[in-house]
Amino acid sequence: MLSNTQSLNKVITTGSLRRVHHIALNVQDMQASRHFYGEILGLHELTGDEVPETLINLVKAGKVANFKTPDNTILDLFWEPELSPPDPNPERGFTRANHLAFDIAPELFDNAVEVLKQHQIKIAQEPVTRPTGRGVYFYDPDGFIVEIRCNPE
Repeated sequence: MLSNTQSLNKVITTGSLRRVHHIALNVQDMQASRHFYGEILGLHELTGDEVPETLINLVKAGKVANFKTPDNTILDLFWEPELSPPDPNPERGFTRANHLAFDIAPELFDNAVEVLKQHQIKIAQEPVTRPTGRGVYFYDPDGFIVEIRCNPE
């Protein structure tokens, strides 16, 4: 947290968000989705030691699969067997995304959370700390979940 003597930026400074860290999609049929992203699109599926430690059990249980895009962005697939779109025509709505995550330097994380609060952005989940780092989940104007996360310090 910033001390009272430090000034708080009114916006997240351009360039503070470094890259897209990962994209997470809900999928109804994990096997079909793994085949599509891995075999058809040719993305590399993370296996063995490549799987993040925090996801090993979910991957083993078939509830999560992780792929690496050519630019090294991670695509996470989350199995949601009861998932059904609000409309069977996929052109009418985008329903499969879980959230979009941006990476930020650890020293800028708390300031980013304060900026969100100052702008009265609805926070979906207060900041969490995991072995993989810290994250905060919030909603964009359309209700899509966005995350800002950082690696452990």
